[in-house]
Amino acid sequence: LPALFKQELQDTEAEEGGTATLKCELSKPNAPVEWRKGDTTLYPGLKYEVKQQGSTAELVIYDLELDDS
Repeated sequence: LPALFKQELQDTEAEEGGTATLKCELSKPNAPVEWRKGDTTLYPGLKYEVKQQGSTAELVIYDLELDDS
């Protein structure tokens, strides 16, 4: 069976130049997660940090800009 969201992403507010963390909880631990913004896949680097522990996946966005919304 495919992994499903047990808890979906929640809206997050943050200020320009700050950091935002998005979290989701999956029905299967360590299921592969791909973070996307529209059609663009987000990869770890200076701007994005991707974390996953068990069934919880996180995306941290650094140095926020208006385009990150």
